Amino acid sequence: VQLQASGGGLVQAGESLKLSCAASGSIFSIGVMGWFRQAPGKERELVADISSGGTPNYADAVKGRFAISRDNAKNTVTLQMNDLKPEDTAVYYCNADISYSSGGRYQREYDYWGQGTQVTVSS
Repeated sequence: VQLQASGGGLVQAGESLKLSCAASGSIFSIGVMGWFRQAPGKERELVADISSGGTPNYADAVKGRFAISRDNAKNTVTLQMNDLKPEDTAVYYCNADISYSSGGRYQREYDYWGQGTQVTVSS
């Protein structure tokens, strides 16, 4: 199973970016999917997550600016980031609760991580 994130980059304050994350492999089901971020010298923090039924949850710092969505048929989650600020600069990580087959056995990882993607917002 793999979580592949994409879409990071360098933008100016006020601009937008869209991050995407796709899960692939022998997946039975995916529960909550989300995005975390980690800035230099800081702990990793939740940005937004979304339940399998489509209910989103946002950190206060991004409410009204970011929107999370998912496509259950494609096992993808997207984070649309608008009105970006320099304080949004961080490495963004995709995260998911995934049930999958490994060696013919059922496995579940509540915190399956993708590789990070850098988002840099200049002032």
